Amino acid sequence: MGKATCIKKKNYKIASLFSGCGGMDLGMSGNFVSLGEKYEKLNTEIVYAMDFDKAICDIYDSNFPHPCNLQDICKLKANDIPDHDILAGGFPCQSFSVVAQNPKRLGYKDEKGKLFLEMCRILGQKKPKAFVAENVKGLLSANKGEAFLLIIKEFKHAGYHVKYKVLDASHYGVPQKRERVFIVGFKNKKSYDKFNFPTPVNLEEPVPLSKVLIPETEIGEKFYFSDKAVTGLTRAKHAVSMNKGRAQNINEPCNTVGAHLAKVSLNSTDPVLSINGRYRMFTPREVARIQSFPESFILLGSRTANYKSLGNAVAPVVMWHMTKRILEALED
Repeated sequence: MGKATCIKKKNYKIASLFSGCGGMDLGMSGNFVSLGEKYEKLNTEIVYAMDFDKAICDIYDSNFPHPCNLQDICKLKANDIPDHDILAGGFPCQSFSVVAQNPKRLGYKDEKGKLFLEMCRILGQKKPKAFVAENVKGLLSANKGEAFLLIIKEFKHAGYHVKYKVLDASHYGVPQKRERVFIVGFKNKKSYDKFNFPTPVNLEEPVPLSKVLIPETEIGEKFYFSDKAVTGLTRAKHAVSMNKGRAQNINEPCNTVGAHLAKVSLNSTDPVLSINGRYRMFTPREVARIQSFPESFILLGSRTANYKSLGNAVAPVVMWHMTKRILEALED
């Protein structure tokens, strides 16, 4: 009998759009530890990344061996992107978020809401084997459902068989209730038929917020709300809606962390902590942990930039599970 041939698995090349600080890219790469769990290196290579915000590109560049190109996607030429197997992108979601009610959600009628078309343009020209896009759950209902139908139609028009599903990060070992819609497309019908969204891993035992909190003795005074702010909340208790001033139950996963945590107040929709009779906001490192970033992830620059980049990021652990399924579907 002849020698057995060792077949090396293909290294799938990934191009990343709207990369932010790199939550999606980290998840698609693997080889990181979150809350004591090791997420293995995947057979992938990031060959391109871009974002339009320099402060956030700086955070990305501190954590990856390849650069995040400072770029306006509307001016990005498809030929400037290296050839790749998978195109990934969490296109801007502010226009579709349920939280963004003032002004009213504009969805695809807003300029930011049209940026998914740039992703479709690049898909149509580069023709990778697959794509994956992520956005807020509110995308499904924006413009009375018209926006999502248009987005799916455009992805199909670019030449892809498309599936979508809402995934909750807390079902995948992430200490956060974060519902996001994931849209996946394949050029090949066989890969499309083979693909299944990842199965929840911890429905019965969600990871509690308590696992990520820094001891109060190590928290700076700047993270606590003033007595005046707390008094104001108490007086307005019956006047505000139930989702205001969300003091978290630390024995459950955290509510969704957003991009505007730098401006969080006790009368906002953002989660806060009430510990030992005092209210405080989360530190950037706690937000990174809530989002499943590893301890080794470098938070560079201002607190505002940290909160913005982390709040907008795709949870790396969820993306790792998604990528495993995409790669399985692409394997011959």
